[in-house]
Amino acid sequence: MVDDNEHGLIARKNVLKQEGFEAVTATSAEAGLELFDGRHFDLVVTDYKMGGMDGIAFIAKLRQRSPGTPLILLSGFIEPLGLDEHSTGADAVLSKCANEASSLVRTVKRLLTRRPTRKPVAKETRIKRLAARNIG
Repeated sequence: MVDDNEHGLIARKNVLKQEGFEAVTATSAEAGLELFDGRHFDLVVTDYKMGGMDGIAFIAKLRQRSPGTPLILLSGFIEPLGLDEHSTGADAVLSKCANEASSLVRTVKRLLTRRPTRKPVAKETRIKRLAARNIG
């Protein structure tokens, strides 16, 4: 979890710990990237507004390093800024509000249990036919 608000990090870490999750924290995007070097994380939670690099830039850098890692963006400015999954690159965008803790736990569980969707592998004969059409 990455957030420049240490109190928020501690609170979220405790909520996730009560649900049986282990959390590692960083107080800046830059420190979060250092933590990510050489390590694998099952999921990353980041704040949007931080000093230095913001959450969207942090997500973009993480996507380059580990495209499949689920990412959650937290912000108190979702509606005014029009933040959503498409505009941020996050798998989920959650509002910092009264029910943030329950939303966070529910979203973490959903993202950690989802199965990647994979298209079935095309049959070799179909691939040859498509290639023949494209060549001729």
